[in-house]
Amino acid sequence: MAVTIPETIRSSATAGERLFFRTLKNFLPDDYIVYYEPEIQGRRPDFVILGPDLGMVVLEVKDYTKNTLFQVNHDEWHIVNAAGEQTVVKSPMKQARDYMFHVVDVLKKDKSLVQLEGKYKFQLKFPFGHGVVFTRMTSQDFVKNDLYTVIEPHLCLTRDEMDPEKDGFSEEVLMEKILNMFVVPFRLREPLTMDDINAIRYHLFPEVRISAEYKAPVPYQDQLLLSLHDIKTMDLHQENLAKQIGDKNRLIRGVAGSGKTIILASRAKMLLKQNPNWKILILCYNISLANAIQQMIFHMLNEPEDLFDYDPETKVVQNQNIIVRNFHSWLKNDLKIKEQQLPEIMEKIEKGETILPTYDAVMIDEGQDFEGDWLKLVSLLINVDTQSLLLVEDRAQTIYKRKRSYLQDTGLSFQGRSKVLSINYRNTQQIVKFAWDFYRKHSVFKNKVASRELDGEIIAPQSTKRKGPEPGIIKAASLFDEIRLVARQMKMLHEERKVPFDEMLILYRVKRTHKYPVVDLIKRSLNDSGIPFYWITENDVSKRSFKKEDGKVKISTIDSSKGLDFQAVFIVNVDSMPFPLEEDKEREVSLLYIGMTRAKQYLCLSYSGESEFTNYLDSKLLERKQIKNDIERVN
Repeated sequence: MAVTIPETIRSSATAGERLFFRTLKNFLPDDYIVYYEPEIQGRRPDFVILGPDLGMVVLEVKDYTKNTLFQVNHDEWHIVNAAGEQTVVKSPMKQARDYMFHVVDVLKKDKSLVQLEGKYKFQLKFPFGHGVVFTRMTSQDFVKNDLYTVIEPHLCLTRDEMDPEKDGFSEEVLMEKILNMFVVPFRLREPLTMDDINAIRYHLFPEVRISAEYKAPVPYQDQLLLSLHDIKTMDLHQENLAKQIGDKNRLIRGVAGSGKTIILASRAKMLLKQNPNWKILILCYNISLANAIQQMIFHMLNEPEDLFDYDPETKVVQNQNIIVRNFHSWLKNDLKIKEQQLPEIMEKIEKGETILPTYDAVMIDEGQDFEGDWLKLVSLLINVDTQSLLLVEDRAQTIYKRKRSYLQDTGLSFQGRSKVLSINYRNTQQIVKFAWDFYRKHSVFKNKVASRELDGEIIAPQSTKRKGPEPGIIKAASLFDEIRLVARQMKMLHEERKVPFDEMLILYRVKRTHKYPVVDLIKRSLNDSGIPFYWITENDVSKRSFKKEDGKVKISTIDSSKGLDFQAVFIVNVDSMPFPLEEDKEREVSLLYIGMTRAKQYLCLSYSGESEFTNYLDSKLLERKQIKNDIERVN
C-alpha cells in the first residue's frame, strides 16, 4: 500500500479522482509516495508519484466521456460542458507535460539531483514522465473514436486499466503502464535513496522543510547549481498530518520531540496560503514557547519557495493574520478580560449579549496545560462555518492538574479525528531511553502508558536510530563546584565539539533556595569562564524578546523550556527536585522529563545534595560503574 499525501482525498473530488486515488494507494508498492493535488510553486497537478526504483511521474485526471469530446488535436480540445456549451481547453497531455517540465526545472537546480557527467549531464539523475488518466473512457472507446492519434497509448490510462472492478485490470498492467510514461529513456541502476527522496520533497514542498544548510549558488561549468547539506524534512506521517484535508476539529497527541509544534506551524502557514483572508490564532500556555512559535512562523513565512531564486533584498513578510499568544496575554491584551470573568463572559457569548473577536482557525499547542473553561472560551470564538480547531498535546508533559474531557470542554467530539505521533525525532536513542526510564520509574501514571491510540493514556516514545553519548551525571561536593564543572563542560563542548553557545541551555528548578542563590551562581560562573549568556526567565520582557541565535547560552526554568530544544542541555541543582513545597510529585516527574527531552544531542544532570531523584541518579552511576568493572574483568 503506497503512502498517500494527504492520507484521504477531499470529499469534493470527482468520482474518477477518488477511484484513481484508491487504486494507487492499494496497488502501488509500499515505498511509493502519491501526492494528490500538490501545490508546486503556483501549479497544481492532479497527481505526482515518487518511487525509489521509478523516478517521478506527473498525471492529469479527466472525467471526460466520448460525448464530452467535440474536436481534439495535439494542442487544443474542444469539449462540451455539462451545460451543453462548447469550450476550448489545453490538451490534457500538453497540460501534464507542462506540469512535468515545471517540476523538473525546479529540481534540476539542486546539484545532488543531477548528473554531472556523461550523456545526460545536467539532467536529473532519475527518470521523469507524464500521462493522462481517463476515468470514464475505456481503451475500446479510444480505438473507436481514433483518439490514439492525438494521445499516445503508452501515455494514458483508461478506465479498464485503472479500475480494479474491470476484467482487464491487474496490478502488473498498472505498473507497466506507469513505467512506460517516461520521457527520458533510462532506468535507475540504483534506487533513489531516502536522502534523494527528501531532497525532492524539500524543493517541491517548502512546507515540509525543517532545516538545511545551504550556500549561495556557485557556477558549475555553464550552469549554476545549488548545494544543500544536512537537509531535514518532516517525515511522511508528519507531512500527512500537516496537510490533512478536512478542517473542523483535530487532535494530535505526540510524544516529546515528535515535531508537534512544527506540524502546527506548518499547518498555519498552509491554511493562510489557501485562505489569505483567514484570521488564525495560535495559543499556548507559556510565554517563551509563544515567542519560539512566533519566530518559527516568521521563518516559515519568509523562507523562499525557490532557494535558487532567493533574493536577500526581498521584503520581510510580517503577516498580521496569524496571531501567536500565550493564553493569559491573549485574555488581557486581545479580549480585554480577566480569567475570573470567564464564566460570566461565556454565558454572555452564548446569549449573544457580547461581541468578542472571532477566528477562522485556532491552534493550541501543549493542550494538556489548558483548563476546561479556557478551551470552552476558545471554541465559542471559532467561526461556525469553519470550526477549525487543532489541539496538540502530550500528557507525559502535564505539569498542571487539569480535568480533561474535550467533548465537554469544547462541545466538539474528537472521536475518529485524532492522530498519534509516537516517534521522538529530537533526542538521540540514549536520551530517549534515559528520560523514559526515569518517567516510567517515578510517574504515578506508569500503568496507563500505551503505544495505542487510546484517549487518556500516555504514549510511549519510540526513538529514531540517531545515536549519541550517554547522558552525563555530575555529583559534586557543593553547588559552587557543580556550577563550575558545568561551565567547564560547556567550554569543552564549544571548543572540542564545536557546539555553538546559543545551542546550549541551562535549566534550573528554582531561582534560589534557603542555602544558595542558584541563578546568581550560574551567572557568576559563566562570567568567570568568559561564556556569554541570556537569562530567558528573568522577567516577562526577557521571555518575550529572547532570540535563540544570538551567540549566547540560555538560562531558563524547566517550566518555561516546554517546546524548546537545544543541542546541549544542562539541568543543574537536581537535588531541589522533587521541590519540597510542591505537593504534586507527578508535576515534578513531568518537569524533569520535560527538561531531559529538550536535549537533541548532549544531556547532563548535576547535583550536590540529596533527594528522591538524585538517589535514582546515584543508582544509575552505580550501574555504570558496575558495567565498566565487568567489561574490564572480561578484557
